[in-house]
Amino acid sequence: MSAVSNRLLATKALNSLTSQQGSLSSLLVSLARENPAANLPLIREYTFGVCRWYQRLDFIAQSMMDKPLRKKDNDIYCLILLGLYQLKFMRTPAHAAINETVSLTRLLKKNWASKLVNAVLRRAQREEDQLGLAILTDNKARYSHPRWLMDALKKDWPDSFELILEQNNLQAPMTLRVNSGAVNRQNYLEQLQQAGINASAGNHSHSSVILESPIDVSELPGFYDGLVSVQDEASQMSAHLLAPAAGSRVLDACAAPGGKTCALLEYQAGQLDMIALDNSNQRLQRVNENLERLNLKASVICADAIDTISWWDGKPFDAILLDAPCSGTGVIRRHPDIKVLRQKSDIERLIQIQQQLLDTLWPCLKQGGKLLYSTCSVLRHENELNIEAFIAKTANARSISLTNHKAVNCSFGIQFLPGTDQLDGFYYALLEKY
Repeated sequence: MSAVSNRLLATKALNSLTSQQGSLSSLLVSLARENPAANLPLIREYTFGVCRWYQRLDFIAQSMMDKPLRKKDNDIYCLILLGLYQLKFMRTPAHAAINETVSLTRLLKKNWASKLVNAVLRRAQREEDQLGLAILTDNKARYSHPRWLMDALKKDWPDSFELILEQNNLQAPMTLRVNSGAVNRQNYLEQLQQAGINASAGNHSHSSVILESPIDVSELPGFYDGLVSVQDEASQMSAHLLAPAAGSRVLDACAAPGGKTCALLEYQAGQLDMIALDNSNQRLQRVNENLERLNLKASVICADAIDTISWWDGKPFDAILLDAPCSGTGVIRRHPDIKVLRQKSDIERLIQIQQQLLDTLWPCLKQGGKLLYSTCSVLRHENELNIEAFIAKTANARSISLTNHKAVNCSFGIQFLPGTDQLDGFYYALLEKY
C-alpha cells in the first residue's frame, strides 16, 4: 500500500475521531481489519501525533485560514492538520509533505480543496518563525491541551501543572509485567538481552520491566506462552497494594481488558477465587484472551457492577478492586486522543458513576475486607475528594495509609503524576471495612 493511501486512511480515522465516532484504539482496530495491507505503525504515528499536538496544529491551521471550513468538510481540515504535523514534527521533506497532502484532496473527491491545502501548508512553512512566537503567547497552543483541562490541572496541581502538561506530550515507555509464576524477572531480562532487546527493571513492582524502545508484542520472548504482558508499572501496583491472601474471594469490578485481573492472579500464583466483571462483552473477550494466554482462571461475568442483583450471589468478598471509569487524564501520553474526545462536561458524570460504584460495591465486601479504589486520572475530584466524601458518609469505612516515595501523599490515598519515574498518572486509595 502506498504512502499516500496510508495518509488517506489516517485522514479518515482522524475525521471519524473528531466527529466523535470512536477512540483511536477502536478506530485503528477497525481500520486494520478492513485494510490488512495498511502500514499500521505509520498510520498510528500520523493519528497519534496529530492528537498529541492537536491544539497546537489547530492554532496554526486557524491562523492560516481566512474562515473555518464547513462541517461537511471536516475531512479536509483533518488533512490539513496531518500535513502540518508532517511539516512540524516529522522528518518528511517539506515538498513531499505538501505535495502528497495536496494530492489526497483528489482521493477524497474534493478537488476544490487542493488550492486551499497547498496555500495553508506553504504559508505555515514560510511563516514558521512568526508562528513560533505566536504559539508562545497562547498557552492552549504552547502546551497543546484544551483550556478546561489546563485550568483544572492548574487548580489541582499549582506547583506541578506545567510539568504534567509537558509530560503528557511525551510518548510513554513500553512497560512489561513478568509472569512470576512462569519466569523470574532477572531471567526474563536475560532473555530480552539475548534477543537484542534493551530493557531494565522497574522500580515499583517486582514484576516490571521497561523497554528502551517500544516493539510489537510478537517480538517479545515467550509472549504467546504467557511469560509476560504489557502493563504500565503504576497499574501493576494494584496487586501488591490490595495484596489479597491466597484463597481469598476477590472481585475485579471493572475488569476489562484484564491486566489487573491477571496481575492479581499472578500475585498469588492463581490461588484466588476471582471474579472479573465488566459491562461489555466485547471488552471481556480481551479478558478471556489474556487469561487463556497466561493460563489463569477466573469467573468472567458480563454485567453492570452497579446492578448487583444481576450478578452477585450474596457471598461477600475478601477484597475488591475498583478501577473506576475515569477521565483518563493520567494516561494522555498513551492515549493522546483524550485531549480531543474528553469534554469538561464529562467529569461530573464520571464522578457520579465513581461514587455510585463505591456506594454499591461496599455492601459486597465482608467485614475486615479491603477495597482498593484506583483511577488513571490526576483530577482531585475523581480521586481523593471522592474518597473523602465516601468515608464521611460511610460509618464502617476507614482509609489505610499508603506510601511511595515517588507519589504525592494526598489527604486520602496516593497520587502518581504522569512521567514520575516513567510511571503513568495513577491514583490509589485503600479502604477497610470495620
